[in-house]
Amino acid sequence: MAPTPSMSETSPQFESLYNEMSTFVDTCMSGHDPSHNPPHVHRVVKLAVKILDAERQLDPEVQYSGAVVKLAALLHDIGDRKYLPNMSTDTAKGASLDPKTMVEHALLQRGAPADLASRVQTIVSHVSYSTECKDPSVIRRLIDQGLVELAIVQDADRLDAIGAIGIGRCFTFLGAQGRKFAGEGGWIMDNAIEHFGDKLVKIEGMMKTATGRKMAYARTERLRVFEEWWEEEMKDSA
Repeated sequence: MAPTPSMSETSPQFESLYNEMSTFVDTCMSGHDPSHNPPHVHRVVKLAVKILDAERQLDPEVQYSGAVVKLAALLHDIGDRKYLPNMSTDTAKGASLDPKTMVEHALLQRGAPADLASRVQTIVSHVSYSTECKDPSVIRRLIDQGLVELAIVQDADRLDAIGAIGIGRCFTFLGAQGRKFAGEGGWIMDNAIEHFGDKLVKIEGMMKTATGRKMAYARTERLRVFEEWWEEEMKDSA
């Protein structure tokens, strides 16, 4: 893994780049349903910064790039295959809609150093839950080899998938996209509750940082309480 990029998160150059990329993300994702729209992305950025600050205090010897964390969190859903056809080619400045290169291309187009653009693209390409499930050893190896920012961005993204906000996003996605994924039982609200067990309650055990694990514990308890309420009310209406 290449050394940590030298662009400082506090430099005027980074601030200008970040603002440009924020506009890029807002334009790219403006047509997405509320489960994966710009407010989701900006929540993930704030969570990533919170985790970064806490982890720096816990272990000052680990060298994190705040610029990488913030940009990767901001861009983590660019190239998401669930929404790829909706992304504007104009926004990508004529680039091919290749999820493996979209983020790097967009950063380079806006003057980002090549090492920074490459590192952010690598994180974006490996941040998803499904990617990790295919081969967890790849994610562990990237982090162990020095891509420590991946752990923070993953944890931030997954925190937004659980707890009260996660419940809201789960039902929102069901309403917007659920027909495509409905099983034998059809397109019903129970699909969202099934998703709790299939994925959401497993997230706590996949967190990479001490800060993320602590936050995930509280949010996972909210999922379990909500599921109990759901089962109780369903029994009452049976």
